[in-house]
Amino acid sequence: MSANGKLEAIWIKRMKRGPMDAVQEATMVAGSGLSNNADQGRKRQVTIIEKEVFDKLKTELSEKVDPAMRRANLMVSGVPLADTRGKILKIGNCRIRIWGETKPCELMDEMHNGLKNALKPDWSGGAFGEVMDDGLIQLGDTVEWD
Repeated sequence: MSANGKLEAIWIKRMKRGPMDAVQEATMVAGSGLSNNADQGRKRQVTIIEKEVFDKLKTELSEKVDPAMRRANLMVSGVPLADTRGKILKIGNCRIRIWGETKPCELMDEMHNGLKNALKPDWSGGAFGEVMDDGLIQLGDTVEWD
């Protein structure tokens, strides 16, 4: 797993089921998650999706499928997330320990009919993890497996 990728998008969730705000940069807080994000603590501090999955969904499902519909915090490209439980993902100078696969929920079909099932196979719904370092991440940061 030596491929290098890039941080393509960052979203902050104001509140549970609230809007996802796209931002240029965010502060990672070790053991907590993204500063000002509704979800803090536990093992699911940050959620991550792959740009390549959403490029494919736009072709297979609809051009209207927007990655923000997934309600994840980060979108990366160039680093596959499938079967990465226990691995360390480095974004800029911050590390995230991947704890598991983010399973799509019924909210996905509220966003776009068929999105939930389209996100089920091969970790297409992304991964979740625990923030290991304090620091600033910015769009365009290098993403790689540590």
